[in-house]
Amino acid sequence: MPGDDGPPGSVSRINSARQPALTAKGALSPRAARKVQDFLHENFTRKLALAEMAAVCGLSPSHFVRAFARTFGVPPHQYVLDLRLDLAERLLADSRMTIADIAHSSGFSSQSHFTTVMKKYRQVTPLQARVGKLNAKIR
Repeated sequence: MPGDDGPPGSVSRINSARQPALTAKGALSPRAARKVQDFLHENFTRKLALAEMAAVCGLSPSHFVRAFARTFGVPPHQYVLDLRLDLAERLLADSRMTIADIAHSSGFSSQSHFTTVMKKYRQVTPLQARVGKLNAKIR
């Protein structure tokens, strides 16, 4: 699973295959949850507007944010960040791309933004993650 091989204690990990909580009051319908999840998995590397995500479900942006959070346990922005970080971690481990190219390919606006977000949510910088994953492969 993407992101399952991260450091212990990582904050806010999204298991991208996890089943949404569809029984929660105010949650997205099963069909809407499936549609938005598919949409996000196909589009997370590009800039996404909240209104665009909400339109996938036919909801207003404010209603969408509440229903999404009740369904997936995190707000849409955090869900997208976690998808981006999962991809970036795979690219750091499995490619010779530069960190700047990985940041761009993963949907971050800059290498600086990528580094800041990765440090905040995964407690390592991209370089530390790359070195750690390369060392793990050697062992």
